[in-house]
Amino acid sequence: MSDAPTPQHASSPSTFPQPTAPTHPRHGLLGSFSFALAGIAYLFRTQRNARIHGAIAVIVCLLAAWLRVTRIEWAILVLSIACVLILEGVNTALEAAVDLASPQIHPLAKIAKDVTAGMVLIAAIASVVVGLLILGPPLLARVAG
Repeated sequence: MSDAPTPQHASSPSTFPQPTAPTHPRHGLLGSFSFALAGIAYLFRTQRNARIHGAIAVIVCLLAAWLRVTRIEWAILVLSIACVLILEGVNTALEAAVDLASPQIHPLAKIAKDVTAGMVLIAAIASVVVGLLILGPPLLARVAG
């Protein structure tokens, strides 16, 4: 008798990999952080828009420090920046999952990708508005004064 797995019908639940004990040497809390940091590195290494958002975030933070914004304003800026970067990561993850699940062009795959890209755009526009509301007045006062 052969040890090779027997092929099964594609709709059978037993064709999905069964959970096994982790065989990767990194696990636990440090492993979780390592995987999360690898995901963040992948995002910035492979996604041009994430790098653009990151560069703008650095400029905004430098400008906010120079203008000495309040703690509440810092909190709002940081949350706005985080929302854009988080959605950029979710968009990237969803695109990868959709590509894996549906390698062929499919209208539902397009909808999933377009909607998440649209959510990133909404967050980016909102964070520009937040930045203008918080940084605009003190910047104009410094430039004009």
